[in-house]
Amino acid sequence: MKVGLFIPCYIDVLYPQVGIATYTLLKRLKVDIVYPMGQTCCGQPMANSGYEYLACGTNKNFIQQFKEFDKIVAPSGSCVLHIKEHLKGESDLEKNQALHIQNNIYELTEFLTDVVKVENLKASFPHKVGFHQSCHGQRGLHLSGMSELTAPYFSKPEQLLQQVEGIEWVKLDKKDECCGFGGTFCVTEETVSSKMGKDRLADHEKNGAEYITACDMSCLMHLEGIANREKSHVKVIHIAEILNTQNAEQ
Repeated sequence: MKVGLFIPCYIDVLYPQVGIATYTLLKRLKVDIVYPMGQTCCGQPMANSGYEYLACGTNKNFIQQFKEFDKIVAPSGSCVLHIKEHLKGESDLEKNQALHIQNNIYELTEFLTDVVKVENLKASFPHKVGFHQSCHGQRGLHLSGMSELTAPYFSKPEQLLQQVEGIEWVKLDKKDECCGFGGTFCVTEETVSSKMGKDRLADHEKNGAEYITACDMSCLMHLEGIANREKSHVKVIHIAEILNTQNAEQ
């Protein structure tokens, strides 16, 4: 199984350590992972802003970069969901290639639980951690159950975090409330977005979290900005960084 590593542009530019942790973790798990050097933005910002027709170039490039892989994995639920729902090809060949990609692209924790079937990570992170349920991953990719549904609860990210030695779970008052980032929503509705983010941060602070982790660095970026401005002690860390600790001292 040849696997392509898709690293979203904002991670590449602002949080490269998350991309490195993802690659290192997958290599440790013996995954034949390849990083296509020609990859760029997936086109989600244009689509979110109502200009999906401007994403033709990014669609074509994404197809060219990832069409030959058996599986594609990315440390971002929102970007994976965008590809699953919006990737388009122009010719019949490209349409078939796009469909193959859409059927075989995975968010990182989904890939680890459903494809690799990880059961023993040998990681260590002795800290109090609150898990933020990112909306795209939870409600779009169904990485975890939703509190508004009368159905048994499950969580693929938490299934992996439970394998991490020393981690102490922080129980939140509202475990799956939106942080307010929402891509371009945080620009067009910045006041509402900021208030939502402050509420999520306050929930973690109130319940004693040292770290907030999530499957989407975009949500964590939003919360980190608020935490810095509020001079909060709470830090953010992507789930890939925790899963890749390999018993290292934090």
